[in-house]
Amino acid sequence: MPQTKSVLIEEKLKQAAAILCKKGIDAWLTFCRETSEINEPVLKLIAGTSVTWDSAFLLGAGGDRGCVVGRLDVNALKALGNYPEVIGYDESLRGHLVRLLDALNPKTLAINYSESNTAADGLTHGMYLKLLGLLEGTPYAGRLVSAEDVVAALRGRKSAEELRRITAAVQTTELIIDEFTAHLRPGRTEVQMQAFVQERMRAHGVGPSWDAAYCPTMTAGPSSPAGHVGPTETVIESGQTLAIDVGVKQDDYCSDIQRTWYLARPGETRPPEPVARAFAAVRGAIEAGEKALRPGVEGWVVDAAARQALVGAGYPEFKHALGHQLGLSAHDGSGLLGPRWERYGRTPHALVEEGQVYTLELEVATEVGPVTLEEDVVVTRDGCEYLSRPQTEVLVVRT
Repeated sequence: MPQTKSVLIEEKLKQAAAILCKKGIDAWLTFCRETSEINEPVLKLIAGTSVTWDSAFLLGAGGDRGCVVGRLDVNALKALGNYPEVIGYDESLRGHLVRLLDALNPKTLAINYSESNTAADGLTHGMYLKLLGLLEGTPYAGRLVSAEDVVAALRGRKSAEELRRITAAVQTTELIIDEFTAHLRPGRTEVQMQAFVQERMRAHGVGPSWDAAYCPTMTAGPSSPAGHVGPTETVIESGQTLAIDVGVKQDDYCSDIQRTWYLARPGETRPPEPVARAFAAVRGAIEAGEKALRPGVEGWVVDAAARQALVGAGYPEFKHALGHQLGLSAHDGSGLLGPRWERYGRTPHALVEEGQVYTLELEVATEVGPVTLEEDVVVTRDGCEYLSRPQTEVLVVRT
């Protein structure tokens, strides 16, 4: 059977080896089973397929790769072509796994457990106990360390193919937003407006970035409930703002964008002064965060720049983080552009790195409804660049 390597998996495996080398970790072991039932998040990046029986994927800092999987999973891994050694077994994988480990003789062996990063916590307690049993009598049981930092870097630093997919998802989302703008009229309910957006997702062959019950989130006027909530029968009326939070999942990667419209009253050509002022403050705060976003800074510093700009414009602090990472999920990675609040733990102290993709988002309330923005950006060598087409003025709907 001819082998065609998965471009994305190949990029991530090479990236993983470089991360291991930089962090001084000799090898990384992913040990999992029945992944259709219990998800192992890293498999999307290092294998690109599911497994059934107990399976082990071993990566070395020098670029060595090998995996031991159930006999019925061998062909799927070989067809992907990213592992030069795919070993199948029937009765036990212990001998094969120990042989792979002996070839590397790692002094440190990272495994997937973490107290703070769910994407790095795929090793269940039962599988951990089983792994200890498999390694009994070898030196490797005493060399285990957390793969948290490895997974955080691997998931955060987007490869060229990952960035291409995220950008494509962003572009599709912007197209859907344009279609929604042409459709938007006073008198429509949040339920009706959400249904239109979800129909356009289906037409474009994509799904929602998060729970379909509230993707997109619709906030029509000043009385609509805010937050992660489904649409209501609230009607959008002339003289009110409409804010939506929408993202699509396309080729496994997500977008996450927020936009604001003002539905003009008869004779109006622009939003009223309080709406325009609120939008300018939101835009200015996001731009302040954008200017602070660069490799090497801690996430809370970026949040603080935006927070200071908004308060300086005369508005209260926002009660959430300025931004989160974006990728395989809408809330991706382990770093956060957020304040140093207890609920965020260590995440605001994570260093920003080149190749990470973040959202920049915040909201201001007005008497006629919310004004909100969310942009998607990628961190570059000396700053960041927009993946989304930034909203620079309120979208005015005239009827």
